[in-house]
Amino acid sequence: MSYLKFNKTINLISFQLKNLFLVVISISICMFSCNSNPAKEKEPYLRWVGDIEYDEETDNSDFKLCYADKDIRQYFNFSKGVQYKGEKPAIVQYFTEHYKPVSSKKSGLLRIRFIVNCKGETGRFRIMSMNAEYQPMEFEPEISNQLLDLTKKMDGWLPIEMDQMDNMRLDYYQYLIFKIHDGKIIEIMP
Repeated sequence: MSYLKFNKTINLISFQLKNLFLVVISISICMFSCNSNPAKEKEPYLRWVGDIEYDEETDNSDFKLCYADKDIRQYFNFSKGVQYKGEKPAIVQYFTEHYKPVSSKKSGLLRIRFIVNCKGETGRFRIMSMNAEYQPMEFEPEISNQLLDLTKKMDGWLPIEMDQMDNMRLDYYQYLIFKIHDGKIIEIMP
């Protein structure tokens, strides 16, 4: 009889240890798999090359997207050309009237890329410049700052409407490329 009691006791202890082990494992899994910090981790890569993330040091905090960053469309997705009142001729005229040529021996391309939101407002401007061999370079600040300021002041960007989405207005990327020779604009693209 004592053998049966002993065997039952051993079985009971074994059962309790198994249960304790399962409880400890379950709690450990919950502790390590559940993130108690609700803050979203930053993705290591941007969605697409050229995406413009908000930079609190350089970007205007008053500029707001209508949708999330992941919903910003690329300018080439629409096949509608430059979405500006008066289109490209108006852009060329604007810079012809307002840009003051700067004495410079540098020539190359200066690109200003930015976002147009669904209201036609602009923000998150970024500059990149290169020489004729497409090597990075910098123009004099009198050139790059002037072009950036003029681009920021442009008031005529049109929101993009998607026909397939009941004419929903979207946020999109836009760019202007200035071909500069000796401090003068000789061409504006697109």
